[in-house]
Amino acid sequence: MRLIRDSLGAFTGSDTGADRVVPPTGFTASLTLFAAGAMAFLAVFALALSLAAGRLATSWGDELARASTLRISAPAGQQAQQTEAALRLLGQTPGVASARALSEAEQQALLEPWFGPDLPLADLPVPQLIEIIEEGEGFDGAGLRLRLQAEVPGAVLDDHTRWRRPLVAAAGKLRLLGAVSILLIAGAVAAMVTLAANAALAANAQVIAVLRLVGATDGFIARAFVRRFTLRALGGAALGAAAGSGALLLMPSAGETAGFLTGLSFVGWHWIFPLLVPLLTAAVAFAATAIAARRVLGDLR
Repeated sequence: MRLIRDSLGAFTGSDTGADRVVPPTGFTASLTLFAAGAMAFLAVFALALSLAAGRLATSWGDELARASTLRISAPAGQQAQQTEAALRLLGQTPGVASARALSEAEQQALLEPWFGPDLPLADLPVPQLIEIIEEGEGFDGAGLRLRLQAEVPGAVLDDHTRWRRPLVAAAGKLRLLGAVSILLIAGAVAAMVTLAANAALAANAQVIAVLRLVGATDGFIARAFVRRFTLRALGGAALGAAAGSGALLLMPSAGETAGFLTGLSFVGWHWIFPLLVPLLTAAVAFAATAIAARRVLGDLR
């Protein structure tokens, strides 16, 4: 009789009473909370990695797009002369903001990561490098190469095109990978919540039968399960997103080192994404539970 009274109260009362249809504890609750929290944690990191990689590729691409390098390989007696000729030619080229020859110390610093600090640069036939900074729409690369070929035969122009294209392609692929990761995570959440909802509905088959006897509709029973599992997923995802955001705050900033994984965090308005993760997780759980509840309730008729 008490079960019937509680069921009638749940059927005619508030949503809090309806929650009694669903077991408040057990492995289904733990499974839903853990799955939602873990997947939200991974989603935050997937978003941060995708955005950080995109920022890095964009930064490198912009820097390379505004700069070019002229390499002069000539005999020792002619290198200084050809360097002066190249600088004079570049100073007369439209679209070139500035051009300067790198010092021996700067070239030593460029080669140091590969050959070490004790490289005898003066004794090696190292080409002279000239840094070119563009302005406006830049210079005419084809025309400049023809002039260099005629006046500075030892010069080779590198406008960094071959470096920019892979970076742009990599940024696009990383963003696509991030989107695919989010979809896979959402699918995993939906699968876990569906399994938990199926288990809870099957475990409460007798309660569901009693509710039907006292007049409860399948819509009311389904709403009770949907509400409980949606709130569980929302709570777990909120904890997971908070943990992921806290872990990102502990990562080194981009200003501390120049490594690839530095700056792995959200910047500016991108911090809204961790706030959206729990809401999207709850939406996935809502849809998954609603579909599972209606299917299982149909099978229990």
